[in-house]
Amino acid sequence: MLFNSVEFAIFLPVVFFLYWFVFNRNLRVQNFLLLVVSYVFYGWWDWRFLGLIVVSSFVDYYAGLALGKATDEKKRKLLLGVSLATNLGILGFFKYFNFFMDSLITSFNTIGVEMDAMTLQIILPVGISFYTFQTLSYSIDIYRKQLKPVEDMVGFFAFVSFFPQLVAGPIERASHLLPQFEKTRVFESDKAVDGVRQILWGLFKKVVIADNLAFHVNYIFSNYESLSASTLVMGAVFFAFQIYGDFSGYSDIAIGTARLFGFDLMKNFATPYFSRDIGEFWRRWHISLSTWFRDYVYIPLGGNRVSKGRQIWNSLVTFTVSGLWHGANWTFVIWGFLNGLYYVPSILLNTAKKRGVIAQDTFFPNVKEFLQMVTTFTMVTFAWIFFRATDVTHAFDYISHIFSMSLFEIPTGNRGPIPYILSLIVIEWFQRRKEHGLEMATAPRWVRPAFYTIVVMVILLYGFDDSESFIYFQF
Repeated sequence: MLFNSVEFAIFLPVVFFLYWFVFNRNLRVQNFLLLVVSYVFYGWWDWRFLGLIVVSSFVDYYAGLALGKATDEKKRKLLLGVSLATNLGILGFFKYFNFFMDSLITSFNTIGVEMDAMTLQIILPVGISFYTFQTLSYSIDIYRKQLKPVEDMVGFFAFVSFFPQLVAGPIERASHLLPQFEKTRVFESDKAVDGVRQILWGLFKKVVIADNLAFHVNYIFSNYESLSASTLVMGAVFFAFQIYGDFSGYSDIAIGTARLFGFDLMKNFATPYFSRDIGEFWRRWHISLSTWFRDYVYIPLGGNRVSKGRQIWNSLVTFTVSGLWHGANWTFVIWGFLNGLYYVPSILLNTAKKRGVIAQDTFFPNVKEFLQMVTTFTMVTFAWIFFRATDVTHAFDYISHIFSMSLFEIPTGNRGPIPYILSLIVIEWFQRRKEHGLEMATAPRWVRPAFYTIVVMVILLYGFDDSESFIYFQF
């Protein structure tokens, strides 16, 4: 079921009513309701894949209980191995079997060893990369003795399948989300109203920004050979805002929806295109995944506790694996590796550090900050070309067509979406210190309803087109 569909517009208020007005007296019953409706939400695509979530939940629930009781280190490693093998096995088969098999066959063919293609018709289950990582972190944290296993099976299964963030995140840690299933939830009108605001902001970014840009991006990337270089640059910039509007829009809707039911999900995007370097960008983009790879890949490899050379290696490995997580295509691997290369200067120059919001105490950034922001956005947008391309050849051909004299021509494509992009930039700049674009508690009373009305009218103007699914559903 898509957030931008009529079905969800009916589903959400029905579940909200049942949750707060019918099953509000018993926590366990409330959790069971969330479990059932989450399975309905996910099964709306294909009910057959519900079995994968059940298996993953079942294995990690019992592995967690056993890990909590086990004292022998060999047994604890075995139990963790069962969890890792189950989750990574499911993920690897459904997402990467054909990719690795095709790559293996191609490698043998290049050295003269002929092999027949062995490709299965495997359908990629929606959101499999997200919920497998969420359950994996639960088992790993128990193994590290950073978390105690939960005994309530209903609560745990509801945690794994929680419908607002099930298929595209945020990837929640058990230490943050599980306790919220274990305590009584009380309806808070202020929290619910703010949740609706964030849902509206997410719909605006998805329906008005991302879906409006999708047509133009698809056209430019499909017809790049006959278009000017300046138009190709415009297409890359359009895609940068399309994927941001699409993915951060999903996260906003997920966070806002969870808030309607009394849950707090972690912030997943924090105005990433206002970043001053690549390190800051990755602390602001898909935060739940970036911190997951930091805690479960980068730090176990040695993190920052090793030599500069090893830090560079650790970073390149982490970014490359992150790229592979995004999809079974060499374009994603190159995209991840390229972002890793971008990060190397921060390690060499010791500039990798956390920063506050840009122009924290002023309205406009200074010249240095502005140039840093433009440079970072340019680097990120260049890397997005690999992310968007259908294959490596497509990516390099697209890039080669950019470096021509037509780069200095006026773009020939449709520039209609530009005002919407500018509106997004302006709103996010004003709201860069807030949790989301429609958090306007300090604005004059007459401004707020007028602004919300305009946002709703624009969303309705573009309508709900569930043919435009969210980009990250394929990951």
